[in-house]
Amino acid sequence: MTRKIFFYKYHGTGNDFILIDNRDFSFHIENNELIKHLCHRRFGIGADGLILLENTNKADFKMQYFNSDGNLSSMCGNGGRCIVAFAKYLGIIDNTTQFLAPDGMHSAELTPSGVALQMKDVSQIEQVGQDFYLDTGSPHYVKLIDSHENFDTVSEGQKIRYNNRFNKVGTNVNFVSVENNKIILSTYERGVEDETYSCGTGTVATAIVLGLLNGKEEQELHTKGGILKVSYTKKGEAFKNIILEGPVEQVFQGEILIKNRSKQL
Repeated sequence: MTRKIFFYKYHGTGNDFILIDNRDFSFHIENNELIKHLCHRRFGIGADGLILLENTNKADFKMQYFNSDGNLSSMCGNGGRCIVAFAKYLGIIDNTTQFLAPDGMHSAELTPSGVALQMKDVSQIEQVGQDFYLDTGSPHYVKLIDSHENFDTVSEGQKIRYNNRFNKVGTNVNFVSVENNKIILSTYERGVEDETYSCGTGTVATAIVLGLLNGKEEQELHTKGGILKVSYTKKGEAFKNIILEGPVEQVFQGEILIKNRSKQL
């Protein structure tokens, strides 16, 4: 027995996702093995995660996000920006929207440079030695380093992600350096368990940490996949009106034939 799944492939600064129009709820979210298979870069389509667009009576649409390991996950900033562009492509929205995401309601706007997404407010920032830990829709550990030259993001990220504190639930790990007046950012993502070309919630977390240190309310960060901009307003100890902005691209669309070789698929 076989079946076809129609999908779209998007990326936001190299952070790539499979997007599926699931307004008819025909894609079953409990099929973790299928999601893992689709995200596999050798045996499937290949992506950092899979996103379902679904109907809701609370907003224009609902976002369901899964990591490439097949598990339902927390908020994804770049994924949020991609699904906004997807909703525009499907004719669900015009140039502005409100949608329901894993961490609650978000507003967003299509701009000449891509998509600008409003993120949740952040007020709790924990300092861990010289490092920082905060939640921007997903948990992030931010570490300042001297340089990214010859720096191994994967091995250094694993040391933190799998330490005694984070081993069970995991955390994303961001490394940031300032080189030639540019803010350079790399990210090790839980659920992907590898370095990704970009991470939206991680870019926001890093920009907030830098804002604590340099007082700036707007940061431009260079990831492996491109440039993301973050702006916010600091009110007391809280960061509000946080906007993540950057390019989004539909890479391709197609059908994948799923062969039920096992009960999992």
